[in-house]
Amino acid sequence: MQLIRYSFHSTDKPLFSILIPTWNNLRFLQLCVKSIRKNSAFPHQIIVHVNEGNDGTLEWVKEQQIDYTHSTENIGVCYALNATAALATTDYIVYMNDDMYVCPDWDRFLFEEIEACQSEYFFFSSTLIEPHKTNCHCMIAPANFGTSPEHFEEERLLKEYATLPFNDWNGASWPPNVVHRNVWNLVGGYSIEFSPGMYSDPDFSMKLWQAGVRLYKGVSKSRVYHFMSKSTGRLKKDANKNGKREFLNKWQMTARTFYHHFLAIGKPFEGMRSMPKPGFHYSAKKMGNSLKRRFT
Repeated sequence: MQLIRYSFHSTDKPLFSILIPTWNNLRFLQLCVKSIRKNSAFPHQIIVHVNEGNDGTLEWVKEQQIDYTHSTENIGVCYALNATAALATTDYIVYMNDDMYVCPDWDRFLFEEIEACQSEYFFFSSTLIEPHKTNCHCMIAPANFGTSPEHFEEERLLKEYATLPFNDWNGASWPPNVVHRNVWNLVGGYSIEFSPGMYSDPDFSMKLWQAGVRLYKGVSKSRVYHFMSKSTGRLKKDANKNGKREFLNKWQMTARTFYHHFLAIGKPFEGMRSMPKPGFHYSAKKMGNSLKRRFT
């Protein structure tokens, strides 16, 4: 595996360094970058990792003078994020997927939270708007504004996104998220043992927990439309199973246990998190996790 890095030197002073891994997904990437440039309140450094790029992505990124890293093969999310983070010039690192469209002032609301907490030990996520409902209670869904750039109802989204009812929520984890670069460096970025990337999100959240982060907050006003898994859907089916097993073996609990008992993910925001209190349900989960490790 060989990586190429290139940085264009901008005269603007950016606030965030936005890391975007992409894998032959040019139409979505173009829309994502367009939304950042159009709807952000502050200037930002955009850094793209181009996996393969045989659909014209590499040429387009160079033409747009976007900072980038490039691999001729798909190296997955974890390597891609660590590679792009090496080019970051700001104090705040944002991880964003290429199949996302940021709504106006998404960054302003995240930065307001950063300023309010007065500490480097935080983890904030934007709130996703998704076309299809899932089992997660952290998204505004179903709210269908299109599932592809060709069928994207941008004008209607911009009229309606702020009116969709929701609240701040516990448990920031998946992108778009923001962390201070000192904390990113402290935990070593994303763990490559989770390559190509399945379960790397809860693993990163757990590494932050081990480093002392207790402020995990999903910010309702910071809204981002998500076309939903336009790259992960192409991965082999066993990638998810391998990531699940890796998390269990590494942390001696399932990602579900961590999300539910430590982060209370998806529930209305309650403030700083603390260690789970001993109780029958949590004790039963710990015993179940131990048995899963033994027989997995």
